[in-house]
Amino acid sequence: MSYTFGPGPVTPAVRGIIAAAIAVFVVELFAPVETVSWLGLTPAAVIGQGKVWQVVTYLFVHSPTSFTHILFNLLAVWMFGVDLEKRWGTAGFLKYFAITGVGAGLTILLLSRLSWAPLHAMYDVPTIGCSGAVYGLLLAWAILFPNRPILFMLIFPISARAYALILGGIAFLSALSATGGPVSNAAHLSGLLIGWLYLKGPRNLRLELEYSIARWRMQRVRRRFSVHKGGRDDWEHRVH
Repeated sequence: MSYTFGPGPVTPAVRGIIAAAIAVFVVELFAPVETVSWLGLTPAAVIGQGKVWQVVTYLFVHSPTSFTHILFNLLAVWMFGVDLEKRWGTAGFLKYFAITGVGAGLTILLLSRLSWAPLHAMYDVPTIGCSGAVYGLLLAWAILFPNRPILFMLIFPISARAYALILGGIAFLSALSATGGPVSNAAHLSGLLIGWLYLKGPRNLRLELEYSIARWRMQRVRRRFSVHKGGRDDWEHRVH
């Protein structure tokens, strides 16, 4: 019997995500306020000022005053992401990472518009970090490899399924009392839920999402090659 630490060499998409997060973190060290202001997800800035890119860029921004924030997030991306990218391929993995990460960001925008004080407090507070996507990766990893052991609190070995359930419960309870901030429990919980809906929810939901993406790609190709939609094909009056 042999033991190994982690999933092995870093795969291309995981390497790109880690590199992008580290690059943004270096910029933060010199301009922390400006970086978080422009790239962090602040619902007031997205809705009121049109900074829609923040729904994506917040994934690569981490707290400049807490090295453990970026360390544990990127460690989780490596631990769970490598196996998922090997299983799904680079394109499939990136699609799932984007769906869970951006989906968590959109969920924060929606929740911040509610009148309940703990959620409405997120409206003016920046949310940063890829934790929402990380929780989505954890869920997918637990579904694909439910019996693989994980050291809970780096001490107690438990199965991946149990680990995902425990963190999901903690995220749920924490989200009930969340007041917004750099690390959003609402993002954690929404990453789990969106990942579950995509992987285990109604198949029609996944098919509709995949169809929408394929249709958008086809429209982009049409514009590139100047392809225009034709009229109705009247087979009965066609001249052969």
